[in-house]
Amino acid sequence: MSAKILVVEDEPIIALDIQRQLTQLGYTVVAIADCATLALEAVDRWHPDLVLMDIRLQGDQNGIETAAQIQQQHELPIVFLTAHADADTIQQVKAAQPYGYIVKPFEKHDLMTAIEVALNRHQAERATQAALAKERELNKLKSNFIEIVSHEFRTPLSTILLALELLQRHHSQLTPTKTHVYLQRARVAVDRMRQLLEEVLTIGAADEGKLQCQPAPIDLDAFCRQLAAEFQLNRDATAAPQHAIVFAQTGQSVEHMASNLDEKLLRHILTNLLSNAIKYSPHGGKVRLDLIHTADAATFQVQDCGIGIPQGDLAQLFERFHRASNAKTIPGTGLGLSIVKQCVDLHGGTITVQSAVGVGTTFTVTIPLSHQMHSVQ
Repeated sequence: MSAKILVVEDEPIIALDIQRQLTQLGYTVVAIADCATLALEAVDRWHPDLVLMDIRLQGDQNGIETAAQIQQQHELPIVFLTAHADADTIQQVKAAQPYGYIVKPFEKHDLMTAIEVALNRHQAERATQAALAKERELNKLKSNFIEIVSHEFRTPLSTILLALELLQRHHSQLTPTKTHVYLQRARVAVDRMRQLLEEVLTIGAADEGKLQCQPAPIDLDAFCRQLAAEFQLNRDATAAPQHAIVFAQTGQSVEHMASNLDEKLLRHILTNLLSNAIKYSPHGGKVRLDLIHTADAATFQVQDCGIGIPQGDLAQLFERFHRASNAKTIPGTGLGLSIVKQCVDLHGGTITVQSAVGVGTTFTVTIPLSHQMHSVQ
């Protein structure tokens, strides 16, 4: 694709000659302007890749001033065209920091060289700026990551330490029931730390491009039932508000059938969604896991009756470290839903959310199966 060039020249005959030369060289001249006002309008309308700017223009504003305004507003490369090469003009041009400077009259080859050098320099500068911006973003993410994960580790570690101290100091006075409570609190804290480590490792694998989808036959009905049972067992063993984990399967019968999905990624998806459903339902209640199975897709719904998500947070819900405005006092890293989205994307699936504050939230994950059904022996 040829570069788009705006010619700013106050002499019509010279402007047309420049246009002819540029066309012969394979460039596209988007417009010709003879004053600052028309030049600025042309930049806004045509978004050129480069501006050839005469220093002497019609009107009150010269080419150097116009170039400064264009660079400030659009960061476009400017190559000056001028018949003046006196010391004063050169000093003014240098102050404007152009991408090139051509003295009239010039040869076609010199024009092409100046344009190509300017375009390449501009491209290199933009690449450098993008790399610096990416580095700043990564540094910010790293800083947030360390701060949040460190804070999240501190709480379960404190819980484990307290439980061990109580067991050590008062073990002879503790009833078996009380001993079990302290041990269970420590176990829950260990599970929380394990989950944090899983999130850290998954995020790291995703950043390195090592998080891959490796489908294999899986009995979805059995998988979901087992996962729901594990969550129910863990909840029943704690002193926290109790939740009923309810699983239901509807749609096409899946008896003796399996779908090709990545079990590890699917576990990431459903574990995070179920954990969130429980965590953001602080007063207990029912948490539903529904599997809707068809020949073309497997749909998983996780529904709770918890605090809900404010509408203003939904657009950023799957961004790293973003947490809903009404969840700040509830422990969490803001990484779980980001991991869920990546795992869903790797399956070529979709995830949607419906939520109302004080009513609850439903996440729906749909993963296409397209000819991935296999018989389970």
